[in-house]
Amino acid sequence: MKVAIIHYWWLSNRGGEAVCAALFELYPNADLFVHVCNEEVVRQALPANFTGKIHTTFISRLPGAKKHYQKYLPFMPLASEQLDLSEYDLILSSESGPAKGVVTRPDAIHICYCHSPMRYVWDMYHEYLGGAGRMIRTLFPLVAHWLRVWDRLSADRVDHFIANSSFVAARIRKFYRREAKVIFPPVNAGEFVATEPRGDFYLCLGQLVAYKRADLAVDAFNSLGLPLVVVGEGELFERLKGRVKPNVTLMGRQPFPVIKDLLQRCRGLVFPGMEDFGIVPVEAMAAGAPVIAFAKGGALETVIHGETGVLFKEQTLESLIEAIQRVESGEFQFDPARLHAHAETFDKGLFKAQVQAFIDNALGVTAAPAGHLQAPAPSAPEPTVPA
Repeated sequence: MKVAIIHYWWLSNRGGEAVCAALFELYPNADLFVHVCNEEVVRQALPANFTGKIHTTFISRLPGAKKHYQKYLPFMPLASEQLDLSEYDLILSSESGPAKGVVTRPDAIHICYCHSPMRYVWDMYHEYLGGAGRMIRTLFPLVAHWLRVWDRLSADRVDHFIANSSFVAARIRKFYRREAKVIFPPVNAGEFVATEPRGDFYLCLGQLVAYKRADLAVDAFNSLGLPLVVVGEGELFERLKGRVKPNVTLMGRQPFPVIKDLLQRCRGLVFPGMEDFGIVPVEAMAAGAPVIAFAKGGALETVIHGETGVLFKEQTLESLIEAIQRVESGEFQFDPARLHAHAETFDKGLFKAQVQAFIDNALGVTAAPAGHLQAPAPSAPEPTVPA
């Protein structure tokens, strides 16, 4: 069976790329297709037994593609459709941008693991447009209209959807009118220990972009005077440099060993944004750190209020400050061992087992008497009927 794994772009190793890497552990002979990638970064994440090929679309050959790839978004649907997947029996697309819109054989099975329908053309469209420059605000409405049409129609090319959370499954149902199986993304919970002595600082970790609301965390700790360490890079970094007080430390991007050490020693993780799932809070819990999170999106599916963290209801300075003060007061007692055990319920091994079972079911694979997987004569199962 020939397998293709489709991802949108692969220039850093974050949550979406962790999903792809786990898929390659299931199918190390699969070929990878992306619009643009840093091959060195990709190979760092892929398993040692990877033997497939890495393919890019014509987007990668456009000027400055590795740095300005998002500016080429209007051309990505066309680029996706130019990929020749005629030799592949199973296509696994990793979607939060233009990845699922590939053209496959009629008898091939296309399963889409959806991190999110395109945020910038659906639910976050007006927020994205409001923060854009004048040229983007002028041109993007025309582009976004066309992308919405294409995104909706390309959803019909997918045979089966998997969503990374119930929150995303609801949006798939809303925007694509399709049902999706929820399988949480993989977290390497075993890489963290919850036995390190806790420090007195809080941690805010993630890409410094507007919707993750690191600015809210900085303002809250500026007001409280408590120590906060902010790790990450992005468009907000320079802006935050001008507003932090001495109790707040901006560290920029850091390697994993530094991040791991901070998670294992911090007093708690502050997570003020709304995420589709959010791997960082689960990693924090695996490291024994409680999570102070905005009560919307994926955090509602990972953080247990009062047991593994504190959820605040409004994305406001006052609401976040109140949540921090509740932790500081000792109102909640968090057991690091309990936090770690909860994080293990999102471990990569469980993700791989659930995804493999879903794929086997879609392919009509049955268990042979000797315990090996055996497929019946090739036939295309009926695609999922849109809701």
